Amino acid sequence: MNKNLIITVDGPSGAGKGTLCYALAEKLGFRLLDSGAIYRVTALAALKKEIALDDEPKLAELARHLNIQFIPQGGEVHIILDNENVSAQIRTQEVADAASKVAVFSQVRNALLQLQQDFANEKGLIADGRDMGTVVFPNAQVKLFLDASAEERAKRRYKQLQNKGINGKFAQILAEIKERDFRDRNRAVAPLKPAEDAFLLDSTELTIEDVIDQAINYINQVMKLS
Repeated sequence: MNKNLIITVDGPSGAGKGTLCYALAEKLGFRLLDSGAIYRVTALAALKKEIALDDEPKLAELARHLNIQFIPQGGEVHIILDNENVSAQIRTQEVADAASKVAVFSQVRNALLQLQQDFANEKGLIADGRDMGTVVFPNAQVKLFLDASAEERAKRRYKQLQNKGINGKFAQILAEIKERDFRDRNRAVAPLKPAEDAFLLDSTELTIEDVIDQAINYINQVMKLS
């Protein structure tokens, strides 16, 4: 397998991107980029370094030099910042609120775009996100777009909450997913959509094993033709 290969996996929340990317990274021995965590890590680093969340130049400088790794291990992706596992820290409400403030600055977005692209410099990369194949890596050799119906994604989320002992309301979960889908697909900057040359995978009726098998088969086909 070509060690310079970039594989992008885009799609809406709950389609199974994280699980697929984890499996591909392990099977192929590639690096992993979880773009959804990038802004939260930036916000956490800013809080740790006591950088004001409205100081765009300093935030951008911070973003340019983040020392971040995504390490698949034990069925989870561990997010490492400056050699510290911050996977739990970036999920707090404080960090989420800070991330929403950091994300509005164009200098920060540009710095993080470059940071993400730099992940492809060392060896093969699996890039998980919503605009990996359209914006971040438009020249990626393999582009996957993983989707599932809103109802199926709501069922999965509802089941996850139940397994954690949390009583979620299915109707509310479904409404939130549909609202997020509409917002993501209709935003002015980098809307959620498949790249023109992406392989579309609908996981609504598939097991995760089926999804992984189809993705691997497609990757092998592309590499044979290249």
